[in-house]
Amino acid sequence: MIGYNRMCLTSDNNNSGVIPVKSANLPHRVAAAAALCVSLLLAPVSQAQEIPLERSFCVFDPVGANGPLFAITKTFQPVALKEGIKLNLRAYTDEKVAAEDFKAGQCDAVLLTGTRAREFNKFTGSLEAMGAVPGEEEMRLLYNTLSQPKARELLIDGPYEVAGVFPGGAVYLHTRDRAIDSVEKLQGKRIATLDFDSASVRMVRHVGASVVGSNSANFAGKFNNGSVDLAYAPAVAYTPLELYKGVTPNGGVFKYALAYMNFQVIIHRDRFPDAAGQMVRDQSIKRIDEAYKIIAQAEAEIPDDVWMHLPQEDTAEYDKMLRNVHLSLLEDGVYDERAIRLMKAIRCRVDGARSECAS
Repeated sequence: MIGYNRMCLTSDNNNSGVIPVKSANLPHRVAAAAALCVSLLLAPVSQAQEIPLERSFCVFDPVGANGPLFAITKTFQPVALKEGIKLNLRAYTDEKVAAEDFKAGQCDAVLLTGTRAREFNKFTGSLEAMGAVPGEEEMRLLYNTLSQPKARELLIDGPYEVAGVFPGGAVYLHTRDRAIDSVEKLQGKRIATLDFDSASVRMVRHVGASVVGSNSANFAGKFNNGSVDLAYAPAVAYTPLELYKGVTPNGGVFKYALAYMNFQVIIHRDRFPDAAGQMVRDQSIKRIDEAYKIIAQAEAEIPDDVWMHLPQEDTAEYDKMLRNVHLSLLEDGVYDERAIRLMKAIRCRVDGARSECAS
């Protein structure tokens, strides 16, 4: 559902969409996430050879060309070269540009949010469906299922293959005013909404709120300066994008998962060995605990008094509302039916007492 600024590891002669940004001191956990993703991509394609294989990889950086994520990525150039791969690096600050350059063939692989990845694979692009994955236990089961070799056919769509899916954490609603504490009070409120995501637009309109078209680069600024009343984002965005500026002093963060964000590594199949995708998935599932540690640390950094908790009796109603929305999107062809069925099966495996599991 949500993403931030992006960077792309492309050849030096690619001049599209690059925006230099001043350096910022981001938490170590964000840099660790970048290091994890890059190392996973290097694992499957490394082959000892006399002539280095030139490959590029598009991935996000919340800051840009001078940011710490790009700096971390540079450290992998000599590592990759030893494995026979020459990495050409360049930073992008817009996920849309990274996706367009990947589609145009200017990048060999790309790291995108699940929502943006939908244009390359409808199945994996449905994994961020609202209310479809209630928590970490369900998400771990989902990742384990998709890492199996027999799941590969679901991960291939034409020339593209989803080589890996990584957790980004639960997506929470951030508000500038704690008085907005119910669905009824959302009516008429301005919500920063990813305008390219039909699911998010549908949800905002469903609750009677006002859609304020935004993108991954400007939603945080709109929330922080008061141009909108609410925004949604995972905990890993709270500190790097300074969402605490919008939350302080009268706001809060609802401790209720609207969806579960993920990042996906997508590759041009004809530019990598046939086994590359499965090797990335094998590596990623072995290191998934590292990703969850990053998420846990990010959530722990949000002060206790900032969290807002829904009354227990309201949770079931919220679950039902989100389910109705994602089912309507399924009917409209936005989501992949196979993905929706799989996530329902996983929800019922974890909690068979859910009302939906009776049918």
